[in-house]
Amino acid sequence: MKLNKFIDHTNLKPNTTVHDIVKLCEEAKKYNFKSVCVNPTHIQHAKELLKGTDVLVCTVIGFPLGANTIETKVFETKDAISKGADEIDMVINIGRVKINDFEYIEKEIRDVVEASRGKLVKVIIETCLLTDDEKVKACQAALNAKANFVKTSTGFSTGGATLHDVELMRKTVGETMGVKASGGVRSKKDCLLMIEKGATRIGASSGVKIMEDEEMSNDINY
Repeated sequence: MKLNKFIDHTNLKPNTTVHDIVKLCEEAKKYNFKSVCVNPTHIQHAKELLKGTDVLVCTVIGFPLGANTIETKVFETKDAISKGADEIDMVINIGRVKINDFEYIEKEIRDVVEASRGKLVKVIIETCLLTDDEKVKACQAALNAKANFVKTSTGFSTGGATLHDVELMRKTVGETMGVKASGGVRSKKDCLLMIEKGATRIGASSGVKIMEDEEMSNDINY
C-alpha cells in the first residue's frame, strides 16, 4: 500500500501566503502525495508549481460553512476548473440537512458535479454537526447525485473525522464511492485506522509527519 497516494496534503488556513503554498507543493513533490488541497485563490500558483508531476490540485467550494447559494457554488466550481483545479471538495448546505431538505442537497451536489465537467467531486457533509441518520441521508444524496466521494469534515467546525463516521459512510455508499477522512488525522496510525474502516483518501495538514512516521517504521522493519 502506497500511503502517500492516500493523502491530500492540505493548507486551507485563512492566513496562508504564497510562500506557504510553495512549501506545501515542495512537500507534495517530495513525498508524491495524491494532491494538494488549497483555497481557490491559490489554484493557479499550485498548478504551476506542480507542473510536470502527477500531484493533483484540489480546491474547496462553499468553504467552510456550506451556506452559499447553489448558483454561487456552481460559479465557484466553473471558475476553479478554468484555473486548473483537478478535484473539487464541496461543502453541502448543513442548514438544509437539519430540516431534512435532501431534495435541495441532492440538487446542489448534482449541479456542482455537472459544473465540474468530469472532474472528481468530493462532498463534505460535516459529520460533527449531524446525527447518524442525517449522515446516512447526506451520503445517499451524494450517491444519487453522482458525486465521486463523500468526505467527513472541513476541519473548521467542532470536530473532525472519527472511525465511527468513516465506517458508517462506507457502509452507506458501499464500494461505489470513495470516502475521505479529514480533520484530526495526524499520524500514520491514524491513517491506517481510517483506511481499515473504509477511507480511500485522507485529508491532512500533517502529511509530512505521516510520511516521517512511515519512513521510521520502514527503518525499524529493515
